[in-house]
Amino acid sequence: MDRLKDKVAIITGAASGVGKEDATLFADEGAKVVLTDLNEPDGEKAAAAINAKHPGAALFLRHDIAEEADWERVIATTRERFGGLDVLVNNAAILVQASIVETSLDTWRKVQRINSDGYFLGCRHGLLAMQERGGGSIVNMSSLAALGGQSSFCAYSASKGAVAALTRSVAAYCRRELNHIRCNSIHPDGIATPMVFNLHKQKDAKPSYVREKDPKQLQARFAQPRDIANLVLFLAADESRFVNGAEYRIDNGYLMWGD
Repeated sequence: MDRLKDKVAIITGAASGVGKEDATLFADEGAKVVLTDLNEPDGEKAAAAINAKHPGAALFLRHDIAEEADWERVIATTRERFGGLDVLVNNAAILVQASIVETSLDTWRKVQRINSDGYFLGCRHGLLAMQERGGGSIVNMSSLAALGGQSSFCAYSASKGAVAALTRSVAAYCRRELNHIRCNSIHPDGIATPMVFNLHKQKDAKPSYVREKDPKQLQARFAQPRDIANLVLFLAADESRFVNGAEYRIDNGYLMWGD
């Protein structure tokens, strides 16, 4: 239960879904966790639930990941409260369902701002903070959409492809310049999270992506947040110290079989 003892982690998009599960699991394993999100009510609730079990282990901060000033504030507050930063989980994202011909330039830029710019800023400022601690781990949440084409998610797929390429670049830099810091990416298929289920509720949801109409069937078909969090924990912990620049698929074999 101490795989992250004495480590400090920032987890973006932690008010719900995978980010919330990451924060809960990290605290159970001994970490201090800073949960960030734009959803303040749910973020505060998530941090309070962790603190009820592990007093003083969690802090929630409102955070727009596409704003550099927000990253500077979040990392400064993390350093002030917990002494530094060891682990960054770039998890926050937005999901827009639209093909190439349905995607406006405004929509494209909105998705890239969060899913691409936000991760760049996180990696840049995270690396600078981790150097002070003598090491660290960055885990970037990409998507299966970055590895295989998804016609209904043009901007999202492109943004997650950018995350994958960014991860490789950061990992290469770390290997050459900062061998004590690692950067890896995770590429899940559908996950049973509010973001995915809210998409399913939309009237124009494409059946090619969300086939089942019964929420219970969706729960059975999709991965659970803990399935993803278990891998995030491994990549955050010292046991993965020699893992750098890796891309992990969590898709129940979907990309291999394609059905």
